Amino acid sequence: MAENSVTVTVAYGSTKHSITVTRQDGNEPALKDLSEALVQATGVPAPAQKLIFKGKSLKEMEESLSSFGIKQGCKLMMIGKRNSPEEESELKKLKDIEKSVEQTAKKLEKVDGELTGLKNGFLAKDLQAEALGKLDHRVKVASEQFMKILEQVDSMTLPENFSDCRMKKKGLVKTVQGFLAQCDKIEAGISDHLAKIQSKNMALADS
Repeated sequence: MAENSVTVTVAYGSTKHSITVTRQDGNEPALKDLSEALVQATGVPAPAQKLIFKGKSLKEMEESLSSFGIKQGCKLMMIGKRNSPEEESELKKLKDIEKSVEQTAKKLEKVDGELTGLKNGFLAKDLQAEALGKLDHRVKVASEQFMKILEQVDSMTLPENFSDCRMKKKGLVKTVQGFLAQCDKIEAGISDHLAKIQSKNMALADS
């Protein structure tokens, strides 16, 4: 029997599944490989799976099966529920929204980096005000996008039993709120720097 292949029996409900886990890269099979094989065999998504071996719940996905003492022919138990097609469809919507959050966050990160550059004086003073105005506009656009995303997520009505979706929705709302707070912080930084430039310019004009 090759080291990188192991067959175990997993009891799920009243059904017993014989699962052979193989690693293509020559390494020992890890818990995540077994979890992926169980997604295919049972339809239970990985985050909803709870794998139990000798009374202990297994959590470290990157660990090898042998590190838990799981060998050829061992018996495990799995608890977890399948997602309904309806929940899968809502999850897909949330994943798409998550992608647009990531894209907008990247734009915001860029603005933040450029603002730091301006504060460090990488641009002539007379050009700074114009550049700050453009940055301010970009932050406002990002902020509007985040607000739209928040409204989109908030308007999703999810049944009580869609626990996977509800958890993802809650996490998304928290993430977007965090980015909105970041937008405010950057906007405040832009106003602050603009005020500094203007007061310096006024001082120069007075002297």
